[in-house]
Amino acid sequence: MSKRNWLPVQTGSGDFSRQAHADMPAGTYEREVSKEGFFGPAAFFHHKRPPTGWSSFEGPLKPRAFDLRGLNEAHASPWDAPVVLHNNATEVRFWKLDAPMPSLARNADGDQLLFVHEGQAELYCDYGHLEVRAGDYVYLPRGSMWRLSPSAPLAVLMIEATNTHYTLPDRGLVGPHAFFDPAMLDAPEMNEAFRAHQAEDEETAIKIKKRGAVSTATYPYNPLDAVGWHGDLSVLRINVKDLRPLMSHRYHLPPSAHTTFLSDRFVVCTFAPRPFETDPGALKVPFFHNNDDYDEVLFYHAGDFFSRDNIDAGMMTFHPAGFTHGPHPKALANMLEQKKPATDEYAVMIDTRDPLDVGEAAGGVENVDYVNSWRTGAAKAAE
Repeated sequence: MSKRNWLPVQTGSGDFSRQAHADMPAGTYEREVSKEGFFGPAAFFHHKRPPTGWSSFEGPLKPRAFDLRGLNEAHASPWDAPVVLHNNATEVRFWKLDAPMPSLARNADGDQLLFVHEGQAELYCDYGHLEVRAGDYVYLPRGSMWRLSPSAPLAVLMIEATNTHYTLPDRGLVGPHAFFDPAMLDAPEMNEAFRAHQAEDEETAIKIKKRGAVSTATYPYNPLDAVGWHGDLSVLRINVKDLRPLMSHRYHLPPSAHTTFLSDRFVVCTFAPRPFETDPGALKVPFFHNNDDYDEVLFYHAGDFFSRDNIDAGMMTFHPAGFTHGPHPKALANMLEQKKPATDEYAVMIDTRDPLDVGEAAGGVENVDYVNSWRTGAAKAAE
């Protein structure tokens, strides 16, 4: 996120709260307009009505939702999995695998992040053997050779850092062990399972993706034949249940507080169960905000998605930069008082600095009525 000298504005007018996301004027709905996502200067408006109360919404900017559960075809290679969203900085695919990969895979286009939505499998790679299961993030450095052998059918969200890499965010004042301790990142081991895989010394192909095209290098043996390694680069794994979200009982933190991985032009955040805010004046739902600098993508993994209506696990929402969005009408009923003590949701968010294009496969599983899910009963009755 860029640091710069912004125009020096610090003022307000009318009836407003001095504290963002808390103590709003009675009967109002707060809307945040900010620069650089949630990192730059911001203005906070207090509206008489929800800022998403449109009666109609047409054009390419409208919010979209995709039911990725409809992408049912299993593919032996990750490079055959359908592309859901993409731009020059990232490529998001949804991959289903129900049998051992017959070939190794290697991404020469950038670091790869796998999020295991369903299933479990054995991962074999340059660095050894690793078990993976639902809820795991698996980080694969650019150029790694790997294959998966499922013990239960897999559904995997794949997020590529095109022509670059992933890093961990700077946790600032809370220190490097907040959200998760780096010691929680598990690396593969050159164990008996890995040596048994090496014993399958037969002709092996590697499917190598570069600039979107796939080349095949075939060996008369299994090239995962390393006997040891050392260094400070490795495949890594962490499960969403090992994350410990930052929270404040008096202030609703922005999504950026939940950043899990950073790339040059996008971030990957994780929403995990956390206590609701308890201060009487603090918002207990996401605040309305103008999404002006980043496209926002949410993949819903598990639980009860409290700010969204009619959204189930395996679905994805896409909010292009440039319009106001926020919680759905049912969630607003609990804006200042929640009936449960804590959230119960796991979701992966991808915020991209550059506009995303929708892949052809995603268009086939789109919920075209999603744009109307913010409309109130009065707006619908007026038709």
